Amino acid sequence: MKDIFKDLNEEQKKAVECTDGPVMVIAGAGSGKTRVLTYRVAHLVQKGVEPFQILALTFTNRAANEMKERIISLVENQDAKNVWMGTFHSVFARLLRVDGHLLGFPSTFTIYDNDDSKSLLKTIIKELGLDIKIYNSSYVLHRISMAKSNLITAPEYLEDSELQTYDRHSQKPQIGQIYSIYQNRLFKASAMDFDDLLFFTNVLLRDFPDVLLKYQNRFRYILVDEYQDTNYSQYIIVKRLAARFENLCVVGDDAQSIYGFRGANIQNIFNFKKDYPDFQLFKLEQNYRSTKTIVSAANTVIQNNKEQIFKEIWTDNEEGSLISLLKAASDTEEGILVAHSIFENKMNKQLENSAFAILYRTNAQSRSFEESLRKLNIPYRIYGGLSFYRRKEIKDLISYFRMVVNPSDREALLRIINYPARGIGDTTMEKIEVAAGQQDQSLWEVMNQLHQNSLGINSGILHRIDDFITKINSFRVQLKNRNAFELAEHIVFSTGILKDLQEDQTPEGISRAENIQELLNAIRDFVDSPRPANEETGELSEDQSPRSLDEFLGEVSLLTDLEPEEEKKDKNKVTLMTVHSAKGLEFPYVYVVGLEENLFPSYLSMNSRAELEEERRLFYVAITRARQKLTLAYAMNRYKWGNLTMSQPSRFVDEIDQVCFDLPKKVKMNPGPAKKLTPMDSPEKPRPIIDTGDYLDISSIQIGTMVEHQRFGKGKVLAVEGAGPNKKATVHFSEAGNKQLLLRFAKLRIIE
Repeated sequence: MKDIFKDLNEEQKKAVECTDGPVMVIAGAGSGKTRVLTYRVAHLVQKGVEPFQILALTFTNRAANEMKERIISLVENQDAKNVWMGTFHSVFARLLRVDGHLLGFPSTFTIYDNDDSKSLLKTIIKELGLDIKIYNSSYVLHRISMAKSNLITAPEYLEDSELQTYDRHSQKPQIGQIYSIYQNRLFKASAMDFDDLLFFTNVLLRDFPDVLLKYQNRFRYILVDEYQDTNYSQYIIVKRLAARFENLCVVGDDAQSIYGFRGANIQNIFNFKKDYPDFQLFKLEQNYRSTKTIVSAANTVIQNNKEQIFKEIWTDNEEGSLISLLKAASDTEEGILVAHSIFENKMNKQLENSAFAILYRTNAQSRSFEESLRKLNIPYRIYGGLSFYRRKEIKDLISYFRMVVNPSDREALLRIINYPARGIGDTTMEKIEVAAGQQDQSLWEVMNQLHQNSLGINSGILHRIDDFITKINSFRVQLKNRNAFELAEHIVFSTGILKDLQEDQTPEGISRAENIQELLNAIRDFVDSPRPANEETGELSEDQSPRSLDEFLGEVSLLTDLEPEEEKKDKNKVTLMTVHSAKGLEFPYVYVVGLEENLFPSYLSMNSRAELEEERRLFYVAITRARQKLTLAYAMNRYKWGNLTMSQPSRFVDEIDQVCFDLPKKVKMNPGPAKKLTPMDSPEKPRPIIDTGDYLDISSIQIGTMVEHQRFGKGKVLAVEGAGPNKKATVHFSEAGNKQLLLRFAKLRIIE
């Protein structure tokens, strides 16, 4: 039998040995959390506990598989593979295959993925005669998911006055009805979505005491990884299963709880001592990953959170390099500075590309770093997402640009002919494609001749095709009269693409709208930059005319020619990812970028102390990904919707102890006016989903108008200037003071 304890430090050993009763292991970043979980299961098996009596719940299948392999290796016993180890969804799907018949489901029930669920919801919304743009399927699914995660049934949803008021305020009062029909359709199809796997496990354990007792006796030892990321539904399942023997070990780190927007409830880990007063607590405070400098910086940041389980992370690693702080004049320069820093470190220290990671708050930020890295011939990969110019919403908009430059572009036309939806379906386009093949013409040419030969297409659809042709032609007329940004912005607003994306207020929908904003920023930067010099002579171009949309497309084509298969072959690349995607990973050199107020921390997280503290935990996760060298970056000016606006350095930068920086003196950053705090959400209630409401007719805003802003509260309009899409208003808010707002984005509500 192997001596598994020789590989553990003293605190890890104590956490592994304490197998009976409730145990909480608070594992700081880089402290060996996975090792403790793995060795704890191995120790139980070595003690003679039957593997099938051990339940270990993780958040990824990869983590579960890796742990199972290591356990088998440690105990040298193939029976260890009988441990019930997997994600919450995979483990309880197995359970429902056995006992789901008690709820009316066959053992062969289907599990719907998100695309299946959205497709079903779209059908229901259409059948109810509702506007698919208002009742966006992603938004509706998000609302239903949040309800299920909080164990709220469809009938309960319809009877809950708070939820009904919220939906009416969001101008989506029939979500409860959709939820009810959706659940009935799933049941008739013998199907469950991912949230149902946990929801119906709760129902099963609640309504069938004999089933609950069976699984309580089977799972005598329960371990839960990343406990801080559990939602209410997961919390109740674990509580019920552990109630008989209370041999429950939860492992996690409150300082790394960053998934509140998905329904994760940090109160679960804070309330563990209330649920189990006789629990034993072990703190893994030795960091094996990072240098002393990085660990010290992380400690000084996270100590600003009021609600936390106190711990002092330390390390025996070397002092390491001081933290670098890159101050850029603009977001474009930020990309250049970071790329050049990576290039210099690579060359001077003979490092691989894979040693570097760039972490940002939102996916839209990747654009400037992608472009700067490509100019230096530094290969990169987008982790957990698509390269900026490959994202659907970006390809959709660029397809409009391509049609303006070249209306014969078949792929671009097929991509946008019915986006946003205009009632021109596949059957119509198939007829046009057949005619184009027979007549040896482009689709565009055939579409322009439909009044001579309608091809059997009804008059209503012909009218819609005419409208599309007129719209594209109107853009084409402006191709030489407007610069690239002016025309691109006009296309964004007049096609309805942005409005379509902004209907979806889920985190994914917000990210897609931000990507459109970032593309406009890139075009504005392109327009403001001089034409490149002659490559042979270095002579500057004498052409002073505005840079056009076709010129921009010429440059973009150079950024979208990556070969996917080639990308897969070579993993030696700089990694670009959001901080959320980086959790659980580590890199020698880490660049945390975009550290500005309203970006990181996000403007969406300024409504309460709880939200701001989650943003701070997210920053903590970012800086603790670094092993050897940490670099922070921010821009003093950043393009927002094509307008260059001043930025304020993030308050988080100022929270790091100045001795950690390699600057002689760090300027004090002003975090801005204090925000009014609101109570934290109760773990028993669904977290509200922020909805920014509908656009207000900006012509109705006048001096003296009383308005309400989602973030700043109630205020009075002091001045109005500009016209059309550039119309601005100065508003005095009772708490936030005077704010100048661009009305097309402010989404103000007039107070009657």
